Amino acid sequence: MVHLDLDEKEKEVLAAVLERSLADLSYEIADTDRKAFRDELKAKRDVLSKVLDALRKASGASGA
Repeated sequence: MVHLDLDEKEKEVLAAVLERSLADLSYEIADTDRKAFRDELKAKRDVLSKVLDALRKASGASGA
C-alpha cells in the first residue's frame, strides 16, 4: 500500500482530476463497441473509483 501526504489543496485537485477522469470514462465506455476494450475501461473506472473513495475517506477522517 502506498501512503501519500497531501495538503487540502492537493486533495481537492486530485479529487477533481479523478472525478473528471471517471466522467470521461463513463462516456468512453458507453461509446465503445469492442467488449474487450470496454472491459478494460470498466476495470480502470473501478480502480479510479476506489482511489477516489479512499481519498474522500481520508479527507473525512482528517476533518476536511
